Amino acid sequence: MQQELEGYHKNTLYLLSAICMIFMTMVLAIQPIFLRTVLNVSADEAGMINATVQTVTEVFDLLLVGYLGYLSDRYGRKPVVIYGFLVAALGALIIPSSLELGIWLGLSGLTVFYLMRIIMSLGTAAVWPQLAALAGDFSDQKGRASMMANAAFMMSFGATLVYTVIMQIPQHAGLMLTMYLVAVVALLGAWFANRSLVDVSNRLEEQEVPWKKIAHLLKKDARLRLTFASAFSARNDMVLIGLFLMLWFVYFADIHGLSQEEAVAQGGLLIGAIGGMILITIPAWGWFIGQFGRIAAIVLSMFLSGVGFVLMWFVVNPFQWEIFVPALLIATGQAGTLLAPQVLTIDLSPEEMRGSVLGAFNTVGGFGMIIFVQIGGILFDYLGPYAPFVFTGIGNLAIMLYAFWVMRSCEEPIAPGREDMAVGYDF
Repeated sequence: MQQELEGYHKNTLYLLSAICMIFMTMVLAIQPIFLRTVLNVSADEAGMINATVQTVTEVFDLLLVGYLGYLSDRYGRKPVVIYGFLVAALGALIIPSSLELGIWLGLSGLTVFYLMRIIMSLGTAAVWPQLAALAGDFSDQKGRASMMANAAFMMSFGATLVYTVIMQIPQHAGLMLTMYLVAVVALLGAWFANRSLVDVSNRLEEQEVPWKKIAHLLKKDARLRLTFASAFSARNDMVLIGLFLMLWFVYFADIHGLSQEEAVAQGGLLIGAIGGMILITIPAWGWFIGQFGRIAAIVLSMFLSGVGFVLMWFVVNPFQWEIFVPALLIATGQAGTLLAPQVLTIDLSPEEMRGSVLGAFNTVGGFGMIIFVQIGGILFDYLGPYAPFVFTGIGNLAIMLYAFWVMRSCEEPIAPGREDMAVGYDF
């Protein structure tokens, strides 16, 4: 049942954006040290196993993320968000006992860890796409970039908080306490969503996911094809940064005479600095999108992040200050690579299909994450820790060239009141 939108509903959306990202970032940040110290994964297999964990979760996400978007169109965003947080909390409560539970079930601890990571990932796959859809529901085209920038700011704030503050906890209070804190965060998200979230969008009457209509939209609009291509290349960027940078610190700690906990703390500070730069630049990207357009923002952000990733080629020691140069350049472009494509996708999506279109958008992003992260894990093991970043940078620069071509040949979405110029949706 639809309710009237109040100011505090927007604040709830922003708060849930932060909570969701805190949960997702904690899971990713803790994974390398948990596998290293609790499940005894060796350095020789670290890149492949960590990347495979991420790939396996993405495969399962791909099976459901599109359907979850359809369910949010059909029955509302709120119930999907609540149950998503609860499912994620269940996996988070069990995962610290992976080794003991594996012995009891006759499985390896790593197998149980894989299963719980799948459950947690399926939970968050129900949450974060609906938060983007809600930002679209709560705004019109004129104010959409600003509102989505606010939500992205809170997500970046959550990620920054994890790496600068929460990831300092393991060296002071222990790893297990930090891991149980992950479950508390998810339960807090479910409570806030149940208490203060609201649905305002029109319901979709379709009895199944409208894949044909989505395919029709993609076929007729190069701008939408660009947003999907951007999702394919750039959605993995923050996962890549969190996973492979932390791997680099954890598995090179012994060489530099540091403990695992000290390496995690230093890695967390670097990734926190990246998050801080994203926080600073998000308002600028919101302004840039409003002034110069969504497509121009995609061009510039892909260029900045792509160059930053490629420059990681020249980093030898992650514990030296030189790594901050490409890292902060990546961060400068990062918010734009995530924000502008989502804003443009929502602009071009019929309101009653918004969740379904975003579900397809995120499905394509999931395929990209699988490819980039899995290949990145292989490159990490066989070429060096810089290789996953260079590979991703090349992909982002390729999307930049495609975006520049689209910008030269297509118009920006029109403002409300100029529907005569809008893309048609005659099915």
